[in-house]
Amino acid sequence: MNQETIIKINNLTKRFPVGEGEFTALKNINLEFFKGEFSGLVGPSGSGKTTLLNIIGSLDSPTEGEAIVLGKQISKLSHKESALLRNKHIGFIFQVYNLLPVYTVFENVEFALLLQNIPSEKRKKMVNDALEWVGLSSMANKKPDKLSGGEGQRVAIARAMVKNPEIIIADEPSANLDAANAHAILKTMKQMNKELGTTFIFSTHDEKVMGYLDRIIHLRDGMVEEDEIINVNHAP
Repeated sequence: MNQETIIKINNLTKRFPVGEGEFTALKNINLEFFKGEFSGLVGPSGSGKTTLLNIIGSLDSPTEGEAIVLGKQISKLSHKESALLRNKHIGFIFQVYNLLPVYTVFENVEFALLLQNIPSEKRKKMVNDALEWVGLSSMANKKPDKLSGGEGQRVAIARAMVKNPEIIIADEPSANLDAANAHAILKTMKQMNKELGTTFIFSTHDEKVMGYLDRIIHLRDGMVEEDEIINVNHAP
């Protein structure tokens, strides 16, 4: 793994208004993520996992402190700059696949490229390469309602990776999958991590996912409880 820091979080606190008061979701978080990491935020519901992922993904901003992602300070980005960071450099995989039902598998994956003004022929190759990566080349013309849960999640992975982002954020990606499909999806993502050097950050409480991680950051009550480096030579 390259020791190049691509995400740096300094004294980050996030508060949300609740009625006449406020709720502190994250408290004084200090973390660094390196290029090519396969890491996860682990903790019970309400521990701050998704809030932290949303800030890293420029979907939200800290109340105090800073999050610097690929050299960009999230709290100082305009809406347009945040969108550009996400569109070009960050892929998202969620437990709900959010596939567009009227479009084919190919079109769902291509959608991630349409805002980048990429020529049609190049887009076609990028989409086909992504579908080949996740083993769905033969299903390019199918609609989402013809896919199994595991296939739908693989389309979501292809959509996240088609632009070859530096970072992929995966929020509970195995939550709606059975064990066999979960392991197949995780092996695909691990292969991407190794061969393409993509940095993965998961939010999870699934032990199947934890078995693949090289680093586990334990969160509780909005704070880092433990930052655990796993033996990188392990093979789930």
